[in-house]
Amino acid sequence: MKIAPFISVVCFLTVAACAPQPQRPSVPLSPMDTATLVSATFTAVPSPTFTVTPSPTRAFTPTATDTPTPTALPTVESLSATVNADKLSCRYGPGAEYLYLIAFNRTAKLKLIGRADANNWVLVSNTDSQNRSANCWVNKKFIDVQGDTLALSVVYPGLALPVSPYYPGPKWASAKRDENGKVVISWEPVPISPGKYEDENMHQYIVEVWRCEAGRTIFETLGSNEPFITIGVDEAGCVAPSWGRVFVQEKHGYGGPVEIPWPQP
Repeated sequence: MKIAPFISVVCFLTVAACAPQPQRPSVPLSPMDTATLVSATFTAVPSPTFTVTPSPTRAFTPTATDTPTPTALPTVESLSATVNADKLSCRYGPGAEYLYLIAFNRTAKLKLIGRADANNWVLVSNTDSQNRSANCWVNKKFIDVQGDTLALSVVYPGLALPVSPYYPGPKWASAKRDENGKVVISWEPVPISPGKYEDENMHQYIVEVWRCEAGRTIFETLGSNEPFITIGVDEAGCVAPSWGRVFVQEKHGYGGPVEIPWPQP
């Protein structure tokens, strides 16, 4: 049997496997080959702080509202009118208490040339039988006017009343307010003779008053046969102060006037 050579081969292989392995020479590592573990250091950076700055508050300035200004009417020299009453008295002054001059019939054509301040009376251009100027006053509620009478110029106060050749006006006048705020006016008596009255309706004294009511100036003409009169309403609140004056009246004309020292509200 050929067993011996086989055993020899096995032994050889076993010895070779169990023989010590030769050592490899160690190669030194360069510093670049050495891994250095560096601990990372984190520096905390504070988050930016945002300061809220309030936006400036815009001050509200109210816009001025334009107040409409009343448009002034253009002034005209005259207006045409027609009488709408059966008989319309035309008087020496702007009120029913003044002396009578003439009467116009219905449908008469009139030429208006002025107006009184703060009442309804307008001045009519008129001539007498000798073609002399004899202008007189009518109440506009008795005429139909072509246009606006406010466009006429204010001519009273300003125009003179006819002067009496016989009687002067009062030399003095006084006024005071009573406990109710009414204005009590008195003046020097000036007696006139019975023959100097125009008619039974004529008053011996004419009192002209510009008084204030509800913020508006009102012009009134008042008649009296006594040297005193009371004005019921006169208030504060008008642009112009209240005032008044007193005339003596007789059929030929007027004496005075004397101005009233008006007690303001």
